[in-house]
Amino acid sequence: MALEDAKTQVDMAFTRADRRGLAYENAFGGALSFLRRRYSKDLSGADLAITGVPFDQAVTNRPGTRFGPRAIREASTLQAFDAPYGWGYDPFTELDIVDYGDMPFDYANVPAVPGLIERHIAGILAAGAGTITLGGDHFIALPILRAYAAKFGPVALIQFDAHSDTWADDDPNRIDHGTFLYKAIREGIVRPETTVSVGIRTDNPDTLGVRILDAPFVHRSGVDAVIARVRETVGERPCYITFDIDCLDPAFAPGTGTPVWGGLASWQAAEILRGLRGVNMVGGDVVEVSPPYDTTGATAIAGAHVATEMIALYGWTRRQGRSGLVSEAG
Repeated sequence: MALEDAKTQVDMAFTRADRRGLAYENAFGGALSFLRRRYSKDLSGADLAITGVPFDQAVTNRPGTRFGPRAIREASTLQAFDAPYGWGYDPFTELDIVDYGDMPFDYANVPAVPGLIERHIAGILAAGAGTITLGGDHFIALPILRAYAAKFGPVALIQFDAHSDTWADDDPNRIDHGTFLYKAIREGIVRPETTVSVGIRTDNPDTLGVRILDAPFVHRSGVDAVIARVRETVGERPCYITFDIDCLDPAFAPGTGTPVWGGLASWQAAEILRGLRGVNMVGGDVVEVSPPYDTTGATAIAGAHVATEMIALYGWTRRQGRSGLVSEAG
């Protein structure tokens, strides 16, 4: 296929015959799916499922991340024509990728949402596919990690964020975007010694032993030093990546509920993600894109790029003949 095909191809989210390969239709038209992948609930043979969880319960300041999955899908239409830059291979040709759509839930029954998210992700994993999840506030990472831990055991975690999200919260009934990592560590589904947080720039009295590579460290030491320390932390273990878009400086991603100055530039995030090729990645998410606060669409564009880099990382793991399953000693 080539860009010439845009004259006749449209709505490839539904009409494309093959789930592999690039997509060429006019970026400004057609049915939206992430990177023009085919919408499907059939995961037979799928390597990776893109799914949305449009849930925001209580962010610190500005709500609206429930619109994140929709905005990220729209922004991704600009990236559907080419393989991700700088990887040297095309994950869309090598991987069978579907857009699994959004998770349905009753917006008036908030207490039921955590279990729904966990079962939603667990069902995809049981079919043999990995997940890249579009959020949604950062709470969604907790039930997602529960599903991953049920399959892989405690996973190594790479967190990109402005906030550590380890504020103490021992109430199992609270649904809070700022305490997902505290609860994940307390539940034993991730371990602090194999967890690293990149881009932090807010104080927290207790980060529970998590390795912190804060924003000043990134700026002063450079991306190579960050990549080396992240690799050292996660090793060969099955690894999950969670990317809160407020890891980026508000100059690059203003559309988020909790913007904090002094963050990563988009080029730094891109270099770090690409430098992590070879980690044993089993899944990831992009959260806290809040498009109502960014009329330019830059935040959604950043989120779409992050998700695309995660696809390339996941594909690199598969290229190495790994599926994420590594012994506990690995």
